[in-house]
Amino acid sequence: MSLRAILLCLLIALPGVAPAQDRRAVERQFQGWLEQSVWPRAKSKGVSRQIFDGAFKGVTLNWDLPDLVPPGSKPGGPRQQRQAEFGSPGKYFNRGSVDGATRVGRQMAKRHAAALAATERATGVPGRIILGIWGRESGYGQVPIRNNVFEVLGTKGFMSTRAAYFTDELIAALQIAQAGHAPESAMKSSWAGALGQPQFMPSNFLKYAVDGDGDRRADIWRSEADTIASIGNYLARHGWQTGRDWGFEVDVPASVSCTLEGPDQGKPIRAWAAMGITRVNGKAFPASELGGQGFLLMPAGRNGPAFVVTPNFYVLKDYNMSDLYALFVGHVGDRIQYGMGDFQRGWGQVGGLLRSDVAVMQRALERMGHDVGGADGLPGFKTRRSIGRWQEAKGQPATCFPEAGMKSALR
Repeated sequence: MSLRAILLCLLIALPGVAPAQDRRAVERQFQGWLEQSVWPRAKSKGVSRQIFDGAFKGVTLNWDLPDLVPPGSKPGGPRQQRQAEFGSPGKYFNRGSVDGATRVGRQMAKRHAAALAATERATGVPGRIILGIWGRESGYGQVPIRNNVFEVLGTKGFMSTRAAYFTDELIAALQIAQAGHAPESAMKSSWAGALGQPQFMPSNFLKYAVDGDGDRRADIWRSEADTIASIGNYLARHGWQTGRDWGFEVDVPASVSCTLEGPDQGKPIRAWAAMGITRVNGKAFPASELGGQGFLLMPAGRNGPAFVVTPNFYVLKDYNMSDLYALFVGHVGDRIQYGMGDFQRGWGQVGGLLRSDVAVMQRALERMGHDVGGADGLPGFKTRRSIGRWQEAKGQPATCFPEAGMKSALR
């Protein structure tokens, strides 16, 4: 067999990789899909042919995007963590990210005080929370966003593991272009198709982006006032409760099981206090919070800081479905406004497992009757507490987090 033939066989054998001649065929299928499937849907949503053609001028498939499934192939191989939100908790709160978001956030709080105050009056969402999201999503607009949104969403809509979802987002992006909220050159996105400084997916832009500077456009790419107003509107529309905090770092005594974690196991905050949970700073819980619902949050199980959070924490989580993300936003917001320091308890050396490894553990727990929230390879609260319940059933202290040493026992 020739060297060329051997290399061709190797390429075909790799999941998600197509040889050059196959890619040309797939590219032709992609262009046909745009014309036959995407254009009719876009037209039905009021998108003109001129806008459609302009959006896809020169656009080809981006083979470097993750989770692609070319026609005729199947997804395969161990899934690594692509998003930091789903990796090691300690790494997510690295010194540079936390300090940088805090330092620049304080500058932005002064520079955009009027816009932040106006949005807080209109939505009830504190400016510090808006700053926390803005900083995490785009470094307050300073992080370059270079991807062509139509290339990203076109590629992922045509051949990804979530093709239907991304096709819907592609149609929404075309509607945004039709409405003229931003010139074509500004329609840049993340590798996942998220837009502008607040990193809205296109469908969320259509629902929640608003004009904050009075020019009748919601320009989340270039306007800080529009960005601030849009983030505040998103949180308000998702149920932000004015007057309540997002949460408090706490000490959880050994007598309180980590299996009590989760938004479906809430208690009045006074009830958590009666169980012996106290704030790490030695202060009492605010009197205004004692009657409100609180929820135990232990994002690294017994291997990191613990929190009693309010319903507002889960509003933050709606922005990006990650406990670590919501925690980062609340923490940075507190540092910006109140000058707070680090969490008093550090993060243990946990996390970093492949999603495929965690998924194996989840399936084993499901076979035992545990509700892990789906075997998706992500250690969410249902997985964490299921691990704790499994440990307690074995007579072991509950740590409530997947660890490498568990792989042989949970198969």
